[in-house]
Amino acid sequence: MSRGRLAASSVTEAAAVLVDEIGFERLTMGLLAQRLQVKTPSLYKHVTSQADLAHRIAVLAATELGDTLRDATQGVAGGDALAAAARALRTYVREHPGRYAAVSGARPDGSDDPLIPARSRLLSSFTAVLRGYRLDPRQEIHALRMLRSVMPGIAMAEAAGGFQIDVDVDDSVTWMITFIDNGLRAITSPSGMRCPAH
Repeated sequence: MSRGRLAASSVTEAAAVLVDEIGFERLTMGLLAQRLQVKTPSLYKHVTSQADLAHRIAVLAATELGDTLRDATQGVAGGDALAAAARALRTYVREHPGRYAAVSGARPDGSDDPLIPARSRLLSSFTAVLRGYRLDPRQEIHALRMLRSVMPGIAMAEAAGGFQIDVDVDDSVTWMITFIDNGLRAITSPSGMRCPAH
């Protein structure tokens, strides 16, 4: 890519591809400049620092992941939505480990930070997965936190090679989805279990 064609968006896209290949923690402006075939100072015309670049990758990843989950779960509900979200999340983390690492550790910097709407988009996609269960609003936040912890957790562990036992991870994910689905249905069942609101 020639220097004249560089822009903040194209620099961010190139950096996102790079971190998926080498790992988010190994990103440097020098390596990105080599990838783009420009001098390192040229990058600072489009991003202010490596921290700015990392933040831009996080915004990109949060937006992509929110859209990915939304598209995967449209038209399905309940356990089917859970399964579709789990598959989509595992695929995204597997294909974009560097981007996911960027978004998982990012924090907003001010009220106008583009990370805020990007993360809201992602949160809305997780919330939509729960819609079919008709949870009490006091329970929904707990269920949402569970999904945001468990689903990415298993995807990240799998991507890091953390499952060495000779049992198919797909089987474990199916078991997990069934477990969560049963639990959510039990919460909303008239004769089912009751969880504290706080």
